[in-house]
Amino acid sequence: MKKMTRSNNSNPAKVFCKEEIQRQVSHMTAFIDQEADEKVAELDAKAEEEYNLEKGTITNQERVKITDAYIKKEKQIRIQKQIATSNYNNQLRLKVLAEREAHVNKTIEETRESLGRIAEDREKYLVVMRQLILQGVLQFLESNVTLRVREEDVDITRSVIDAVIEEYTNITGKNCEIVIDDKNYLPAKSCGGVILYAQNERMKIVNTLDARLTLITSQVIPAVRVSLFGENTNRKFYD
Repeated sequence: MKKMTRSNNSNPAKVFCKEEIQRQVSHMTAFIDQEADEKVAELDAKAEEEYNLEKGTITNQERVKITDAYIKKEKQIRIQKQIATSNYNNQLRLKVLAEREAHVNKTIEETRESLGRIAEDREKYLVVMRQLILQGVLQFLESNVTLRVREEDVDITRSVIDAVIEEYTNITGKNCEIVIDDKNYLPAKSCGGVILYAQNERMKIVNTLDARLTLITSQVIPAVRVSLFGENTNRKFYD
């Protein structure tokens, strides 16, 4: 009797099982691919977010650095400008002061020249010399006084000595001998006047016109400046 064999391919259960497995595998593969795609998308989104955050942080930091550098540079430029302006103003102020001082000195020199011309008027100069000598001997109150004058003023000085002695005696009740130094003279370029000596030149009174001008100048120079340039608006204190 012939034995009958059954082919595997003809088994419907096995065929169904194989197809089911393939279907499940395909389903699982698709699921894994989907999960992978979603994970990749998530990672990409996270990376993009982190990138944007890092970029924003770096951008803000650099912006702050640039802003700080700009502010620092602007401050430096402003300080440099203030220093330059201050230096320029100081230079201008010094130049103005120098010009003013030059005008004051010119005025003083013109006054000195005018003072030097007093000697050209003999009558006026006689009065001046008499008063200068009398003032000196009254300060000394000495019995012997020596006068030093310009060589060109010797004659005028000699002509007023007697009048000075007489007036001195009338004022003090004392006698006084006045002599002219005939070896030493005041500079010819001086404005005139007299230097008085007593006690062998241990005592000295300078009554020259130059000395008087210097004394007066120191006293009236503020008034001269005001007269020439007006009041100083920056001055807060006065003597």
